[in-house]
Amino acid sequence: MTTQGATRPAESATKARSAYIAGPVYDWVFFLLPPIASVIVGALISGTWLATDRFWLAGKRVTWSTLLLGIVVNAHLVAVFVRSHLNPDVFPRHKFRFLVVPIAAFAAMMTSMWAVVIATVLVTFWDVYHSALQTFGLGRIYERNQGNDPTALRGLDLGLNLLLYAGPIVSGATMLAHFQKFELFEDVGALFLTEIPIAMSSHQRTIAWAVIVGGGLFLVHYVRSYVRLARRGHAVSFPKVFLLATTGLCSIWAWGWNPFGQAFLIMNLFHAVQYFGLVWWSERRVLLQRLRLQQFRLGAPIAAAVFACVTLGYGALAEITSDESRALWSLVQTVALMHFFYDGFVWSVRKRQI
Repeated sequence: MTTQGATRPAESATKARSAYIAGPVYDWVFFLLPPIASVIVGALISGTWLATDRFWLAGKRVTWSTLLLGIVVNAHLVAVFVRSHLNPDVFPRHKFRFLVVPIAAFAAMMTSMWAVVIATVLVTFWDVYHSALQTFGLGRIYERNQGNDPTALRGLDLGLNLLLYAGPIVSGATMLAHFQKFELFEDVGALFLTEIPIAMSSHQRTIAWAVIVGGGLFLVHYVRSYVRLARRGHAVSFPKVFLLATTGLCSIWAWGWNPFGQAFLIMNLFHAVQYFGLVWWSERRVLLQRLRLQQFRLGAPIAAAVFACVTLGYGALAEITSDESRALWSLVQTVALMHFFYDGFVWSVRKRQI
């Protein structure tokens, strides 16, 4: 989830809304505590049968933890279509992007192995960028809800989130797990691109020091800018500060050191939970209307159950899809790409869509 530019209310504007997005309890459950909760989950399952017992499924050797995580991750990817295709206010504005672009992407992968490889690698790195922007977007909403100018610190917030997500990846224990995707270019004869993981590994120490020094200087600049702005009347948003601090520490620890061997579980689990929370909060009425459940007392629980079953059902099918089935693999990659693409414009503070 990302946000775009927003209007510029005066810094001294009277607060007209809660500091939270959906409410204190909802925000703490779905937005603020998930990073910490994911670390706890990673610690609890580490070394247990959930993380160590391997079995074969659809031609892949998996553990229960990787299987369940994969289902949840794929489920959250398809959840964007509730916002993009079911929301009557959003869909008419972007019909070309919602109808033509996914068909074109799928067709490209069905006709070109280059497209398949490029899409698979792109999904890996776009996911990192997208994850950083989801936290960035939540932070900008908290700024707006605090009564601040939502454009203040916007550029610094974006830089901070990209640093906190990408920095630990390129300099930490999970770097190779990400860049090994470039080895797929061997399938299309682009051998020079398969050398990227080796180059990254051989220069990782230099990259790490660049991230540490450059990142440290950026953090000092960020804090000084925040303090200077606060002295001029900019209200500090506690939810935003808590979110950025916990997410940043979680990212540095997980991507940088891969504790318990559960970095991917820790980072992807809380991201998916936050996204489900955002979609349900934003699109609850849309789902009730589409399912014609507005008049029923149990309409909301039924809609939530349908939402969960459909998305998790897709997640299960996507997770067991083998790359030997080009059509199914291309479909799964198309859904992932459209998730990242759509999230860049369907959540707009500037257009008052959220």
